[in-house]
Amino acid sequence: MFVMELTYTAPIEDVEAEMDAHIAWLNGYYAQGIFLASGRKVPRDGGVILAGGVPRPEIEKIAEEDPFVVAGVCEYRITEFIATKTSADLATVRETPAA
Repeated sequence: MFVMELTYTAPIEDVEAEMDAHIAWLNGYYAQGIFLASGRKVPRDGGVILAGGVPRPEIEKIAEEDPFVVAGVCEYRITEFIATKTSADLATVRETPAA
């Protein structure tokens, strides 16, 4: 599983100009079952996406396709972790560490 942390690198007005395209991009990956949760950070200097079900190279490619990245208004920091314990709602993404 991945924590995809976005940090805005441009004024919020520039971010807002790309918001509709960013939301459409998010919706596409929610529809594929890759994105599990997302939202704005507080304070609003970026956002966070929880994702899973694909290998790291695919997550990196997905991040590069974000309209925010294409427009140059954010950067990503991607952290991979093994979700060994989850709520019942996220049971399908639980993982077992490799021996």
